[in-house]
Amino acid sequence: MARPAARQMSFADLELLRQGVRLEPLLRAIYDFLDKQPALVERVRRDLVRGLKQPDHGRRGLTAAQVLRALVLMRVKDWDYRELRERIADGITLRAFTNFYCEEVPKHDAFNRSFNRLTPATLKAINELVVEAAVKLGLEDGSKLRVDTTVVETDIHHPTDNTLLWDVVRVLTRLLGRLAEALELRRIAGFRNRSRAAHRRMYEIQRMTSRERQGAGSRQTATYRALIGIAKAVVASARMALDDTAAMRGKDLLTALNIKALREEIAHYCALGARVIDQAQRRVLDGEQVPTSEKIYSIFEPHTDLIKRGKVRTPVEFGHKVFLAESARGLITQYDVLKGNPVDEVHVAPSLRHHRRVFRRAPALYGADRGFFSENNLAVRTTSLSACAAASPRSRSRSVAAARRRNVATTNDRRPSSGASVSVPALRGASQCSCAAAA
Repeated sequence: MARPAARQMSFADLELLRQGVRLEPLLRAIYDFLDKQPALVERVRRDLVRGLKQPDHGRRGLTAAQVLRALVLMRVKDWDYRELRERIADGITLRAFTNFYCEEVPKHDAFNRSFNRLTPATLKAINELVVEAAVKLGLEDGSKLRVDTTVVETDIHHPTDNTLLWDVVRVLTRLLGRLAEALELRRIAGFRNRSRAAHRRMYEIQRMTSRERQGAGSRQTATYRALIGIAKAVVASARMALDDTAAMRGKDLLTALNIKALREEIAHYCALGARVIDQAQRRVLDGEQVPTSEKIYSIFEPHTDLIKRGKVRTPVEFGHKVFLAESARGLITQYDVLKGNPVDEVHVAPSLRHHRRVFRRAPALYGADRGFFSENNLAVRTTSLSACAAASPRSRSRSVAAARRRNVATTNDRRPSSGASVSVPALRGASQCSCAAAA
């Protein structure tokens, strides 16, 4: 269980404080700043006990203050979980910073489990708090900004139509078995286990040669038709089983709650199964080009997007594109999980507006790769940046056209650099900024 927000100090802790242990100036400033954030500590505490039936029972866990301070320390020092645990356990000052004092420090996986219980909204609030603290303490002035995008892949297998259809069959069959067990039935009438037939046809498609896959009347098409038919039958039988067992109840409250959760999960996967079946039928049997926005790549992570960034080693990635903005001291001042695969150049103006809102100034140096370069970004017109002039960090006399040619040029003896920077030598309130993209 999660401990209360504050722990009772022992005599050993008081003796440690009496020794006059001092934190380094940066950690001291952050420590004092976090002491003034009781609302955030309470928010972390609510996340830690979220979903627990009896949060006041069970073995003791990390307090909300310890989780918050350990997470901030991990981000500021850029440590992994193992190093975080070892540094706290070995250092008196870090024990004081994280409120462990003389208490035993848990293993690294305890920190991992606690951090994973925090919601995305809480993590974003913590990150904004760290940036706010850096600005108030004068640790970051916002003179430099580096932006980039990356892809965070979801934990899924490589999606193919046959494996997705097999996922639908095996998951629904397993859930219907659990529902029958919860209802104390030998099996649900009308539902047949078709897992073996679906598994056999899935592997048959996997092992086919290129010749067997070609043509409308090929062996692959016939096998897919059989597999789609099995998946359709399973989804239809699952929905019928939900209707037939709608009036059945559990013998006690916990069983009734379990049955309700199973029914909701079955309905959820039936809806996803219908999408997978429709997608496979349109792609394989009808030969239709299904739009990317209508595709589903996993029934376990249905939010997964297909990302193509032109990378040689990873031409196709499955996950989410993330926009990151980093300050000169390595602080992540902004991050956004993007929907789909938008072009990078659309993030320049919003990132500058966000930077100005946080630091009350525009950056003197804006760094990005060539994907962020466009004519519109050289002449951006926003409420906070009314004029934008082009300038190159190497030669300020070059024109915008020359800067663009230099950005996209590729020669045999010189590969174009992947970096681009923006120089802002003169800032007049919110009226002017100087933006240049150069290779």
